[in-house]
Amino acid sequence: MMRALWSAASGMIGQQTAVDTIANNLANVNTNGYKSEKAEFKTLLYQTLQTRTTTANGEQKPIDAQVGLGTRVASITSDFEQGPLLASESDTAFAINGDGFFAVRGEDGNTYYTRRGDFKLSVQENGTKALVTAEGYPVLDTNGNPIVFPGDVSTTRVSVNSEGQIGYLDPQRNYVGLNATFGLYQFSNPAGLEKMSSGLLNATVASGEPVGEANNPNMVPSEVRKGYLEGSNVQVADEMVNLIVAQRAYEMNSKAIQASDDMLGQANQLRR
Repeated sequence: MMRALWSAASGMIGQQTAVDTIANNLANVNTNGYKSEKAEFKTLLYQTLQTRTTTANGEQKPIDAQVGLGTRVASITSDFEQGPLLASESDTAFAINGDGFFAVRGEDGNTYYTRRGDFKLSVQENGTKALVTAEGYPVLDTNGNPIVFPGDVSTTRVSVNSEGQIGYLDPQRNYVGLNATFGLYQFSNPAGLEKMSSGLLNATVASGEPVGEANNPNMVPSEVRKGYLEGSNVQVADEMVNLIVAQRAYEMNSKAIQASDDMLGQANQLRR
């Protein structure tokens, strides 16, 4: 009975994590570039109650008797399925149609990756304008350098084609190339990326090293869409169903604890 208490308690803890994960998905249903997450579970150790040989003369049973000791959260996995492309009024809004990630330089000087493309033009100390994230982190090109425009270029004159090549229009509306292309990178296991704040992702051993699309002709290139933002891939209907399932599992585990407690109470009253 004590085993049942601990097993059911582990189930309640696990389902609470599942509810927390679902709540986070629903909270970010309107967050650009957000990828839905799912809690996954694994069983704990099994305790052997009876071996296959339990009689004095060594007769064999078909199976032994083992009982599980509960569950725990194995991982919270992100689903990097393509989100919907939403039209934006911003002239510096970009969406990725494919498996690539934008590269940005963090405040600590390290390179991070993101699917959020709501960029801005920020005036630098030398008078030029750099393409940055909403938090002010510089967006990098294929060479790992910040994307910089002349100081007189406004957002309405920024030009980017579907291959990510960047330029601008001069006052006479003539195209001027910057000889720069968005640095787009792919990972062998995107689910292994470490989640940071502000939609940034950090490469890990589990995710593999970032592979630049510009340097790998065998890789399917991503497409850059100017004037669009990638929406969250959270499906509200699916999340609500998952929430009901997790809530019912939580209730069943609480019922198991209540039943175990009643049995313990009855056992304690046998002496009276």
